[in-house]
Amino acid sequence: MSKYKEISLDKIKTYSVKDRASKVYIKNFMKIDKEVSTKDFIEGLPDILKAKEFKEFLSHCEDAIENKKPIIVMMGGHVIKCGLSPIFIKAIEKGIINTIAVNGSVCIHDFEIAFFGKTSEDVDSSLEDGSFGMGKETGRIINQVINKGYESGLGYGEALGKYIFEEKPKYWEYSILAKAYQHNIPVTVHVAIGTDITHQHKYANGESIGGASFRDFKIFCNQVKGLNDSGVLINFGSAVILPEVFLKAVTIVRNLGFSLKNFYTAVFDMNLHYRPMTNVVQRPTASGGKGYYFVGHHEIMIPLFWWSLFYRVLPQGHKDIKKK
Repeated sequence: MSKYKEISLDKIKTYSVKDRASKVYIKNFMKIDKEVSTKDFIEGLPDILKAKEFKEFLSHCEDAIENKKPIIVMMGGHVIKCGLSPIFIKAIEKGIINTIAVNGSVCIHDFEIAFFGKTSEDVDSSLEDGSFGMGKETGRIINQVINKGYESGLGYGEALGKYIFEEKPKYWEYSILAKAYQHNIPVTVHVAIGTDITHQHKYANGESIGGASFRDFKIFCNQVKGLNDSGVLINFGSAVILPEVFLKAVTIVRNLGFSLKNFYTAVFDMNLHYRPMTNVVQRPTASGGKGYYFVGHHEIMIPLFWWSLFYRVLPQGHKDIKKK
C-alpha cells in the first residue's frame, strides 16, 4: 500500500458524446468514389529532389508487395482527424498493409467515428470548465473493453478492434481497428499513461492499460523481424511515441540475433521532427537500406502516396476502388 494519497475519480462528471459538438464528422472524410488519373501525373514528376525520392520510395513499396515482404504502418491520431480512414481501410482490404502501430489517440478517434460518426472536440472551450475528454461513452467503453481484453489475454489493439467489429455500430466500416481485425492484421497500441482522455475516467485501470499495451509492444517487435531484406515501414504523423517504440523494437530484434538490415523507412509528416528523422529515417537503416522524409499536409500527401501505390500494384489501378 502506497503512503501517498491518490485522487478519487468516482465523482468525475461526464456527458454523452452524442450531445457533444465535434470538429470532425464523416461527411468531411475523404471521398474515393471517382477515378483519378494519377499514374501519368506521378510518373511525370521531375527526377529531382523529393519528387525523385517519392518515386523511388514507391518502387521500394511495390517491390515489397511483389516479394511478399511486409509494409508496416505507424500513425498518429491526426491521420484519423484528417478524414483519411477510408484510404487506409482500402489498403487493408487489398492486403497491402501487414501491421499497424498506433498511439492511444488513434483508438479514441477511431472509436468515436465508428460509434458516433464524429470526433475531435473543441479543447480550448472544454478545458476551461473541466469537461475536456469527459465523453462518458468513450471513457467507459474503451476502458471496459481493455480491462476485459487484458484479462482474456488480448492486446490493446486486438481487444478494441474485436469489440468494434463484433458490435458493428452504425459507422463501423470507417474503423481502421475493426477492419484490421476483420482481415487478421495486427494493430498494436502503444500508450503513455496520462496522455489520453480515457485515462481521466474512473474505469481506467493502469494495470490493464499498461499490460495490454506491453503485449502489443511484443507483437510489434515480432512483426518488425520481417522487415529484414526489403521490407518497408512508414510513419504517418507520430512525432514522439511511435518513433521511440520503433527504435526499441529494432534493438530487441537485433539483440535476439535476428538479421534486420537492408529495409526501407519513410516519414510523412507536416513538419520536420527530430525523433522521426533520427529514429525512423536515419539510425535503423544505417547498416543497409534507406530512409525518406516527406513533409506536407496529411490530407494531401497521404492520399497522394496511397493512390500512387494503388496504381502500381492493383490490377486495375483505381477502377476497383469504390466509395464506402
